[in-house]
Order: sequence, then C-alpha cells, then structure tokens
Amino acid sequence: MEMGGFLRRLAALLIDWALCELIAAAYADPRVVPWPPVALLIVINTFFIGLFGQTPGLWLARLRCISYVDGGAIGIGKAFLRAVLLALFIPPLIMDPQQRGLHDRVAGSYVVRLPRSTT
Repeated sequence: MEMGGFLRRLAALLIDWALCELIAAAYADPRVVPWPPVALLIVINTFFIGLFGQTPGLWLARLRCISYVDGGAIGIGKAFLRAVLLALFIPPLIMDPQQRGLHDRVAGSYVVRLPRSTT
C-alpha cells in the first residue's frame, strides 16, 4: 500500500479541524472558550480512527489509518493516544523516513492512500 503523503494528510486534518470548529461553535464561543474544538478533535479521532480507520477528513482525502502490525483498525486505546499527540501539533511534524509522524509511531499506526475505485 502506498503511504499517504504529507499534503494529503494535512488536508484531511484541516477538514477535520474545520468540522470540529463548526460543531463546537454551536455550543461554545471559540473566542471565549478555545478548548472545545480541540476536545472534539480528540473525540472524533479516537472514535472514528479507533473503530473505522478514517475520520471524515481522511475519508474525503481517500486515506486510512491502519495498524502497522496487521493492517486493521488500531482500536480505541491507541487511537486516543494518537489523537492526544495529534492535538499537541508538534508530534505529527517529527517524521521518520517513511513519513510516519511521532503520533503514528507511538500508536503503532500509519496512514495509507486508498486505491481509486474502478467502478
């Protein structure tokens, strides 16, 4: 499988972030209380990546986060750890030669590009 490129992963994260900002703005003013979008990003990433391997942003970018060991979903626990590190912003920028961020290495995951559908 082909690894997801940096720009494609960044686009997916920006889509997820915009979604979190929109949802959080419905119940909290981000100028007054800035943490709800961050908390929502952690919750969304934990749930969707832990169970399905894709957040809405990853789905739109045709990417999937999978286990480095078996290629399946990474589970809620590892997804939570990955999401917290992702929310800290710096760990994703610390990449290995495979372009896996520190958050992916710690969680035992990597992001791959999905093949184009032939239908």
